[in-house]
Amino acid sequence: MVQSSTSPVNAFHAETSAQKRALSYSNTIHQLFNSVFQQKMPADRIVGEYFRANKKHGSKDRRVIRESLFALFRWWGWLKKVHVSTEQDESWFAVLAVVAELEGHSWSQFSEAWQGFANQSATFKINASTQPMPTVSDKCQFVQQCFAAIVFQEQDLLPQWFWDVTNIDTKHELALIEAMSSRPPIWGRAQKRSAQQLSTELQSDNIDANTCEFFSDSVNLGHKSINLNAIKAYLQGHLEIQDLGSQVIGQICAPKADEQWWDTCSGAGGKTLQLRSLMFNQDDNGSGTIIASDIRKKPLTELMKRAQRAGFNKISTSAWQGDTLPVSAEHFDGVLVDAPCSCTGTWRRNPDMRWLDDVSVVTDKQALQLDILIRSAKAVKLGGQLVYATCSLSPVENEQVVNAFLAQQPQFILQQLSHPFTGQTTDMLTVWPQDADTDGMFVVKMSRKS
Repeated sequence: MVQSSTSPVNAFHAETSAQKRALSYSNTIHQLFNSVFQQKMPADRIVGEYFRANKKHGSKDRRVIRESLFALFRWWGWLKKVHVSTEQDESWFAVLAVVAELEGHSWSQFSEAWQGFANQSATFKINASTQPMPTVSDKCQFVQQCFAAIVFQEQDLLPQWFWDVTNIDTKHELALIEAMSSRPPIWGRAQKRSAQQLSTELQSDNIDANTCEFFSDSVNLGHKSINLNAIKAYLQGHLEIQDLGSQVIGQICAPKADEQWWDTCSGAGGKTLQLRSLMFNQDDNGSGTIIASDIRKKPLTELMKRAQRAGFNKISTSAWQGDTLPVSAEHFDGVLVDAPCSCTGTWRRNPDMRWLDDVSVVTDKQALQLDILIRSAKAVKLGGQLVYATCSLSPVENEQVVNAFLAQQPQFILQQLSHPFTGQTTDMLTVWPQDADTDGMFVVKMSRKS
């Protein structure tokens, strides 16, 4: 629950209605921002609970509050050098004003009010940007001009521990920062119809939908928020929301219509549904089946609801219970291990997590990931495929786990993969967010030779 602020916001005098609203927004954003750090809870959950408890906010209010809050986390690597207290003081208004400029927010009447409150201190002189800022480097220069006494670098936008556990060529760092500092589009998949048919239908519902050059069933839904329960195609199961990077994993699996697959860590079943859809596209009467497993039963229940909505049969569930394999050994043509991980590849969608987490979120899962992979491999039949995937960008959770597995399980060998966005050939595929405006992903495909 969001706690009431005890900061001296009343010390700032509001003369106009815009200034009064700016103070009110500031107070709410401040409470939410502090609650995220105090409760160590994801910002979207904190915001959702707040709006459910405070029905007074209209759609415009919610937009100002929500977008300002997430923008604060997006640029916090710089702004935490400015706002070093937990109070609503001039520095707080300074970061709100700067965030509005960095994001190009349309509520200039409020950002101007925040600028005025910030400039009550002789320390600050915040003005609106007079030049376009299309790149992170442009934005860094603007922030440097606003706070000349502080040194800012593009690399500050991701925590230092991330750089310590991520193996990326220096020449690609800026592109990664650029991607991580931008809002990703909403990606979806077409089910039981073509992506072009789905896009046309969605466009008739005033949704900015377009087909994708990389996968024949992918749809880009733009950046605007969508009420899925008001979309006919979604309610009929013809649209599933799934990031393009996540879709890479199913495409690498490439299940055939008559194969038996096991999704070992399915969650609510996004990739299970993708696998079944890829099977269905080849032969809607195919004999292939999918079993989905998870340690939690609630997501498996949700998975079956989604499968029913899509009209997909031949999907079943089997929950993990202790150490016992929940399926038959040496039975499957393909096994997908989408392992629990740090989720650093999804930080652009959850910018708060880069500041809530520390390096342990990467380093403390390797043993679990390897254990799940070894257990799951027992279900692969001779000649079958084993796919390991994470949404992490760290070799600690990716290459190191795979290499440790291969050292213990010599009956499996890596397959060569073609990067779907760059065309490069590799046996350990990392999809970086900048590759195709996606989340970051890692995937390998192994075959059992003996």
